[in-house]
Amino acid sequence: MSEPRSFSAILNMLGLLGFSSVLAVAFYYQLALGELPCPLCLLQRAGFVAICLGFLFNMRIGERPSHYAMIIVASLVTGFISIRQVSLHLAPGDPGYGSTLFFYTWALIAAVGVVCYVALVFVRKDVIGKRGALDSPMSGPASNAVFAIFACFIAANLLSTVLECGAGQCDDNPVRYLLLK
Repeated sequence: MSEPRSFSAILNMLGLLGFSSVLAVAFYYQLALGELPCPLCLLQRAGFVAICLGFLFNMRIGERPSHYAMIIVASLVTGFISIRQVSLHLAPGDPGYGSTLFFYTWALIAAVGVVCYVALVFVRKDVIGKRGALDSPMSGPASNAVFAIFACFIAANLLSTVLECGAGQCDDNPVRYLLLK
């Protein structure tokens, strides 16, 4: 395994693990602190899942510019959703939604950060002369474990969203799980 391939593989695995941890923090706030996600929060979670899928595709199928494009598009959409939510709570005296962590503000920062990260990946590839190079898929216990963690978070998010919203539209300010009343 060449150094650039192994470095890229590790970065993709860390990207998947990092954004899976963002989903874990959101779940912590939902389950431990009882803060149910609003519809915009659920859309941001879906954006993080799409970002994770780009990293996962790079790991499992091999690095491709189209996978990075998926990460960038998902990041931009997630960022715009976050900007919308931040702008809803800019009025003086508005308490915001949820705790003081303001997950949606951190979601915006993370979305901008991942776009910058992908730009640096492309610059790095250009500098080392691997502009069109495609890395092969990554396999092994570490990548399988990271994939399993991500898959569990997708399943948990799907289940909690169905419990919260049922088959219809979610409440704007949810206070209970619709299907658990």
